Amino acid sequence: MPEIRIDPLSGHRTIIAGERSRRPGGAPALSPEQRAPEPIDPEQDPFAEGHEDRTPPELYAVRPGGGPPDSGGWRVRVVRNLYPALAPSEDESVQSDGCEERGGAAPGAGELLQALPASGAHELIINGPQPVPSLAQLPLEQVLVAVETWRERMHVHAASACVQLIVNERRAAGASLPHTHAQLYALDFVPALVARERERFGAYATRTMGQNLLADLVADEVRRQERIVAIDAEAVLMAPYASRLPFQLMLAPRTPRSRFEEEGPSGASLLHDGLCRLARHLGASPPLNLCVRTAPRGADHFCWRIDVLPRLTHLAGLELSTDINLNIVAPEQAAALLREA
Repeated sequence: MPEIRIDPLSGHRTIIAGERSRRPGGAPALSPEQRAPEPIDPEQDPFAEGHEDRTPPELYAVRPGGGPPDSGGWRVRVVRNLYPALAPSEDESVQSDGCEERGGAAPGAGELLQALPASGAHELIINGPQPVPSLAQLPLEQVLVAVETWRERMHVHAASACVQLIVNERRAAGASLPHTHAQLYALDFVPALVARERERFGAYATRTMGQNLLADLVADEVRRQERIVAIDAEAVLMAPYASRLPFQLMLAPRTPRSRFEEEGPSGASLLHDGLCRLARHLGASPPLNLCVRTAPRGADHFCWRIDVLPRLTHLAGLELSTDINLNIVAPEQAAALLREA
């Protein structure tokens, strides 16, 4: 029987209706083109080694052999996004958490239509010189270096109200270029969804005399074992109880820490393992979105996590009109299949 499940971290509601995957054409699967995508043309790839002049100037790089910026020999490169969604603020002293706003009246002051400068930073992190579209196709050692670079750049922007790091893989998930890369958004406000999670973490800590919401959720899931995919010394990988999408994954640290960018285990090895499990089960790496959630400004109680959202089904009328997701693969089934993979 279908269930409505509520995400304990955000309060978001999802309808879990596994029976719908049995309807004709209902099972989530990769298309033939997604199973065997065209290889990346090295001559057309601006992120390929040797094409450093095709990107904006380098902000940071891991270059073991040394050498000047914008030269070869790198393992990870960071550049400004050529088409940024955010621009540096003209007044860096003004910071906003959704209440103090620049330009125009504050909400409730009689203004119906408001516009604010889209200020902040928008960086692009090239995950490796290898011309592949997925993190799962990189060697584990390269993923470890890439994830450490994510943390380094998030640390640089840690004074922002909210730092969001994302990975879009394949065009169906929003990637405009196929070569694997991450994007970092340093926002000068806390988005509503992140603020809601911050509030739920704080309320839970108050109610439980200081307990951590995600740490207690992980402990409960480990005890139940129904949705656990894998565990290692650093992190736990699971199919979330109220997964929005088929084969959604969540990685959380075994010891709770507020900020992903702080020193400590990153879970990179288990993340790579989970992405490889998805590829083995589905026959290829699927289009997906990966998001790193770290503590926003004002979070006294929080815990970082990484969400992986494969794009095997389309968001349709229900999702777009109500913000309620319809997931046709129960998380328990997804976890069992990925454990076998």
